[in-house]
Amino acid sequence: MATNSSPGTEANNLRHIDYVKITIFGFGLSAFWSSLHVVIMPLRLLDFVPEALKNTYLDLLILTGLILAMAVQPIAGAISDRSGFRWGRRRPYILAGTILIVLFLPGIGLGGSYAAILIIYCLLQISSNAAQGPFQGFIPDLVPEDRRGLASGVRGLLNLVGGVALIRLIAPFMDRYFTGEGSLWLWLALGAPVIVLLAAMLVTMLTVKERPGTGQTRLPSLSTLYRSFKIDVKARPDFILFLVCCFLIFTAWGTLMAHALYYLMDVADVVGPAEAAGDLLIVVSIGMLASVYPAGRLSDRIGRKPIAISSGLLGALGIAVLFFSQNYMHIMVGGGFLGICGGAWMSTQWALATDLVGRGEEARHLGLVNMSIAGAGVLSRLIGPVIDFFNTYSPNLGYQVMLLICFICLVIGALLLLRVRARVDKPHVLC
Repeated sequence: MATNSSPGTEANNLRHIDYVKITIFGFGLSAFWSSLHVVIMPLRLLDFVPEALKNTYLDLLILTGLILAMAVQPIAGAISDRSGFRWGRRRPYILAGTILIVLFLPGIGLGGSYAAILIIYCLLQISSNAAQGPFQGFIPDLVPEDRRGLASGVRGLLNLVGGVALIRLIAPFMDRYFTGEGSLWLWLALGAPVIVLLAAMLVTMLTVKERPGTGQTRLPSLSTLYRSFKIDVKARPDFILFLVCCFLIFTAWGTLMAHALYYLMDVADVVGPAEAAGDLLIVVSIGMLASVYPAGRLSDRIGRKPIAISSGLLGALGIAVLFFSQNYMHIMVGGGFLGICGGAWMSTQWALATDLVGRGEEARHLGLVNMSIAGAGVLSRLIGPVIDFFNTYSPNLGYQVMLLICFICLVIGALLLLRVRARVDKPHVLC
């Protein structure tokens, strides 16, 4: 595949398999974190926290980790931008971060208190984002502008498949652990995402060919680290507005994903909540699979914004279905709408992001995009106490409030995109 750090003639010769190579690590990360967030952590925490405050304790845990993610990822991206390793700027950090994840993850099973689980979770976030920040630089490093919609579509597709790949597999393990059948089921649930993440890391290390560095790595000074978070508002108003849109859209998504298992447990009153959450995620993923790749390709032809705006409004329609009916089948239908929305948004969002980033600082700017997404995750985790508060006044009222917040975020986030002017927001002729 191409080795150009600034896409050119060689990059135009990228084969379809090359797009998979440079985005496969996202598959591993998605499989790991989806397994942890959707199924493992919600049930594991019930070993330590009161039932009536489960949303609050879950959100406090993930909120703390996301704050760390917001700090670590742009810094890691900025450091990799200045790295000169002989085997590339990005891959050394991907290797190191993955190894640390493998070392820390057993603590989730061994921890004997909420505080212990919180500490381990934070260490996992630091390790993951130390790898993910540099990983963000692959697409702008190796893919020309008129192919980034395709690359982002492949990335979105792999993230989606990774996100759902293990949920249905490990959900029965966690349901058995939840009903007291032994810790073996917890260890099986923890082992599966680690294996997938290691495999994705190895494929990345062995198949992605970056341009060799000079052998010198310039570690950023404190002022440079400060600038990792700094954006010239006057020079990049569209990038700022895009970050706000990402923040709102992902606040809605993060809120829904964070509380899906408890929502199904309390509102739909299902017997096996982990398996029901797995079924919902499968429905969402089918919708995503139907839209993520075509949306990325289409965005290269007609522009990113029409696809992204439509996806946000369609997601709001899915929220409306959930708001007006708590029937299990209607929840699945709403999940289908949300899946189509999510697939289209994921592919066009990354294409639009790579169009807007500053050249020479791609990983830093994309780290700031992920910082916005992490910030959305922070806000979504503050909704847990809101849910618990309103549920004390009326059964499941808190979940209705949650859905209303998600609806508003999706509509406003989509409509704000109308004001974003992208550098590549016009039709392209692809060969």
